[in-house]
Amino acid sequence: MALIAPTITSLPCSVSKHSNNPPTFLISKFHNAVASSSSAKTANRMLSSCVYSPVSSILKKFDHKTSIEYSHKLNIKKVKNILVSNRDDPFENLEMINAIQGLGIDLYFRHEIDQTLHMIYKEPTHFYGRNLREVALCFRLLRQEGYYVQESIFKNVLDKKGGLEDNPKNDVKVLIELYEASELRVEGEETLDGVRDFTFNCLNELCSGRKSHQEREIMSSLAQPRHKTLRRLTSIRFMSMIKLAGQEDKEWLQSLLLVAEIDSIRSKSLIQEEMSRIFKWWRELNLEKELKKARNQPLKWHTWSMEILQDPTLTEQRLDLTKPISLVYVIDDIFDVYGELEELIIFTQVVERWDHKGLETLPRYMKVCFEALDMITMEISMKICKSHGWNPTYSLRKSWASLCKAFLIEAKWFHSGYLPNTEEYMKNGVVSSGVHLVMLHAYILLGEELTKEKVELIESNPGIVSSAATILRLWDDLGSAKDENQDGTDGSYVECYLNEYKGSTVDEARTHVVQKISKEWKRLNRECLNPSPFSRSFSKACLNIARTVPLMYSYDDDQRLPGLEEYLKSLM
Repeated sequence: MALIAPTITSLPCSVSKHSNNPPTFLISKFHNAVASSSSAKTANRMLSSCVYSPVSSILKKFDHKTSIEYSHKLNIKKVKNILVSNRDDPFENLEMINAIQGLGIDLYFRHEIDQTLHMIYKEPTHFYGRNLREVALCFRLLRQEGYYVQESIFKNVLDKKGGLEDNPKNDVKVLIELYEASELRVEGEETLDGVRDFTFNCLNELCSGRKSHQEREIMSSLAQPRHKTLRRLTSIRFMSMIKLAGQEDKEWLQSLLLVAEIDSIRSKSLIQEEMSRIFKWWRELNLEKELKKARNQPLKWHTWSMEILQDPTLTEQRLDLTKPISLVYVIDDIFDVYGELEELIIFTQVVERWDHKGLETLPRYMKVCFEALDMITMEISMKICKSHGWNPTYSLRKSWASLCKAFLIEAKWFHSGYLPNTEEYMKNGVVSSGVHLVMLHAYILLGEELTKEKVELIESNPGIVSSAATILRLWDDLGSAKDENQDGTDGSYVECYLNEYKGSTVDEARTHVVQKISKEWKRLNRECLNPSPFSRSFSKACLNIARTVPLMYSYDDDQRLPGLEEYLKSLM
């Protein structure tokens, strides 16, 4: 089965699928900023004049990198001072926090954001007398950070007919904010279900006959609600909306835009460096020569790591996480494309025992693959043991054994012609998605709370991981495209559903899948609320892998992923 994501048929800048060298657009480094500015004020003015210009045009306006850095720090300090000065009325900070998160620069204001949201959460009276948009915005911001705000704050929003009491049917900003807030609902929250349905219908009706920027804003929110969308995608959209709406006149917003622009320059440079290192590692691993039919996509594999662990300080962790992700793809292809059933049984037994002796009867490509798996697992284990005093070797090996057993079950189903029922399929499919293995590696690489109890909890495939895995599994099966460059045959939840519920149509099956994905998002939302046994960074990593899924599965009619290709191009 195709598990983590289907294949891209072509990459930006004409990158060959079989090239041994990183593409030139990855290796070329951003040149240092040059041109001197006599003061921070001058630097700010120069940056302000080109906030929406291409990165290269900004860099040309400086003689020294220090001018950019000084301006960056000055604007961060300016915004922090405003956030601190509004402590007596924390609601004044909500618009700023919304913009900070929308631009993807909350890392710089973590302490001030936490203080503001904590003050509001501790004093629920802050909600009284606020307008509907403010209440919805506050609800969303608090829930995003794990605060379990009750849906009862919306109890007077809906009337008996399911409409809104204040009837803001033509107020786009209120409707969008309510819709965005409803995407953080959990199971059993009927009021928020009603808010979501009402606002979704109203916004769809308002799409026509509006000013172009409003129509674009509505369509973007409906297609990519902020809570379910990757930070980098929302930041691109948010900056564009600010420009189209002509909102750049606020001084604090100007400062945030300058911080975001410089942060974008840094991010692109970091991504190029990481991609170059991953291409070098993959070339030296030399697996592509042994498995010529297997997917050869280090660029896409590292994209998963970049989105799961977004903190810019986690470069080494991202690089290490890409290595097991790459082998999930390769081993998936071995089970789908290469291996005979008897060979797959022996290979699975070798991984279960982690014993090189069993490799003697297997073809060379399986031997090379297991040797690479052993080397990567040992490298990660040694790093973690040295850094954190915990040896994760047993846990990592066990996760690979579980994955291979799940792959083998699917291979046996296919070879025997057996079609499982939906429950049986999903029980195995959650494991074969590869999400549990990837998130176990992510948890260990983060190095937070590496205790016997916490690692065992992760090993048990807890709800926060299994919900993300279910979302991926169902999104994969919802796609009609088959993995490119693969000759194997994939089963799907849709096929199992149609077989189990005789007389159902494909459209009914797909509608059912969409409903299940929505339900799993509610479960994932609940798992991310406090109290939680996991750190905030790990909870966000689980959210991020679920957010990455649509990017990896949105096919066009040519079975390509244009959204992913465009996204990767924008990152470089």
